[in-house]
Amino acid sequence: MKLLSVNTGRPRPNPWKGLGSTGIDKRPVAGPVAVTAPGPKGTGAVGLAGDRVYDVKHHGGSDQAVYAYAREDLDGWQAELGRPLADGLFGENLTTLGIDVNGALIGERWRIGADVVLEVSCPRIPCGTFQGWLGRDGWIKRFTQAALPGAYLRVIEPGDIRAGDPVEVVHRPDHEVTVALAFRAMTLEGDLLPRLLAADALPDESKEAVRRRTSGPR
Repeated sequence: MKLLSVNTGRPRPNPWKGLGSTGIDKRPVAGPVAVTAPGPKGTGAVGLAGDRVYDVKHHGGSDQAVYAYAREDLDGWQAELGRPLADGLFGENLTTLGIDVNGALIGERWRIGADVVLEVSCPRIPCGTFQGWLGRDGWIKRFTQAALPGAYLRVIEPGDIRAGDPVEVVHRPDHEVTVALAFRAMTLEGDLLPRLLAADALPDESKEAVRRRTSGPR
């Protein structure tokens, strides 16, 4: 299990969401990249030095510090879409190899390289920027149906990472809430929502949304 690439964004216009810029255009970086906890959502800060988000209401902050996507899943999409998908094209910071990103448990911890420890926090929910960036009508629906969202991670121990670093799972919590399960519950299969509360590491914002959606009429 390893990092194929570490990717950071370059700002580009965002005509798809009514914002001036987007950071979805991520490209592989040569050499080490510093990883730190960015603090609360709302500032645009994320975990990797040289990167940021521009939709500060919905993205960034400690619970969405780093986004990982598996090269194996990119390859599957590449075959379906009939076009090359470079590392970083889905807006991911980490393109991984040999890791079941969508099968990772919420709260699972990865050691990357010598120093960095990241914790799986929640799935990525697709948005209009993602669909516009790929230039494919109906992409949000297709991506949602596939339930291969990739994972956001929070920073537990900071440090430097680089392409080629090994990835080791150093902790798996005692529940069955995977990234894919959380995504399915949050999107098309609301009957699964109560199961998500077993995952203590789910972001507080997500837990509150689960409670609202499962509490029923008052």
